[in-house]
Amino acid sequence: MSEQQSSYRQIMKATSLFGGVQVFQILIQIIRSKFVAVLLGPAGMGIVGLLTSTIGLIGGLTNFGLGTSAVKNIAEAVGKEDNNRIATAIIVLRRLVWITGTLGMVITLLLSPWLSQLTFGNKNYTLAFVWISVTLLFNQLSSGQMVLLQGMRKLQYLAKANLFGSGLGLLITIPLYYKWGVDAIVPVMITTSVISLSLSWFFSSKIKIQPIKVSKLKTVAEGKDMLKMGFMISLSGLIATGASYLIRIFISRQGGVADVGLYSAGFTIIGTYVGLIFAAMGTDYYPRLSSVAYDNKLSKQTINQQAEIALLILGPILILFLVFINWIVVILYSNKFLAINSMIYWAALGMFFKAASWSIGFVFLAKGASKVFFWSELISNIYTLLFNIIGYYYFGLTGLGLSFLLGYFILLIQVFFIAKIKYEFGFDKEFQKIFILQFSLALFSFLAVKFLKQPYPYVIGVVLIVLSAFYSLKELDKRMDLVGIIHHFTKK
Repeated sequence: MSEQQSSYRQIMKATSLFGGVQVFQILIQIIRSKFVAVLLGPAGMGIVGLLTSTIGLIGGLTNFGLGTSAVKNIAEAVGKEDNNRIATAIIVLRRLVWITGTLGMVITLLLSPWLSQLTFGNKNYTLAFVWISVTLLFNQLSSGQMVLLQGMRKLQYLAKANLFGSGLGLLITIPLYYKWGVDAIVPVMITTSVISLSLSWFFSSKIKIQPIKVSKLKTVAEGKDMLKMGFMISLSGLIATGASYLIRIFISRQGGVADVGLYSAGFTIIGTYVGLIFAAMGTDYYPRLSSVAYDNKLSKQTINQQAEIALLILGPILILFLVFINWIVVILYSNKFLAINSMIYWAALGMFFKAASWSIGFVFLAKGASKVFFWSELISNIYTLLFNIIGYYYFGLTGLGLSFLLGYFILLIQVFFIAKIKYEFGFDKEFQKIFILQFSLALFSFLAVKFLKQPYPYVIGVVLIVLSAFYSLKELDKRMDLVGIIHHFTKK
């Protein structure tokens, strides 16, 4: 097997593995939400949401993005097969998660009366914040173990930790809520964080690390790099959260709360159900790219391979969404949400540009270019927010889909030229061919659905889905001998 074929197979293996994990976690989330809604009611769900979002905000401010930044350090050391460097990065990471986790816990403890007043308008939940402050420490320690698994590319351990954590969390959540109702909210939050920590610790302990001593001076030097980059990642995440909050406020004031709900539902379909492909791919892609980030030629090859696979997988899925979005919306929500169809049509086309820009964007993190990453994210969030406001003001929900497409088209140009200038990046002819063909098929589907009367959009759409799927399978087989893999498993 060639090195390139092996690389493509690794991408597909990771995508299928974590794609399954993502689907399982979404199902768990749906089941949990249903039980919580029934057992706690709207008021109970509101309390859960407020406590969770408040703790999440404090965690975002105090975890310094170590869950992302430290992956680069570990993966880079793994790529160079430097055992001493690997051990150093892991030891420093473990010290930092204790410090940052404790920081989050102490801040929550000290501010618990104020957090209760700010969040709920009274101090009745002060004790609740005191108790759940410990989850900030547990969650940060758990994140540290997950980073170790991801950076070392122990994908099966990482998948098992996520799967078992979601499953056990559900099995414990339901009985506790059934027995104690609203009073179980705090115990459930603490218990689930303990489960996550226990499982991540169990699987990370299976990895043998070379025992070495790391001085305080070395810890500061190594930790400074992780924290500096992590802080920029956290800051960009907060900016994205702020931009999302502002557009929801604007929609609420301009069109009403119902439109906010429709906007959220539409981008849940695009961001969660289609976006799980990105989440699945990113788990392995980021450390894999980080391990070759020292070499521009290898980085370019890795980015192109990832972008090709992303489009070959997403192409048929996005065309399926374009053709059958009416059915998908009704199944996932109800007839009342059909108003989001036009928004999703445009957003689905935008996903092609998102796939390409997403593949390039990771190189800034892999290279440790935290300032480049931050400014790129800041600028893209600013113009995306402006496009959203203008789009919604003039075209309603459809304008939000248009702004999604335009925003990612410009982002692709932006990150492409930054990567080209700084890292000699360029798209290979193979990627260009795949992009043009898959996007053209999607565009034909879009035009058929928009301008033809039933049943012609379905007839033409099914043909285009088949063509896209056939082309994807053909290209995947060329890259990784997909037929041989299927034949091997059938034979077994």
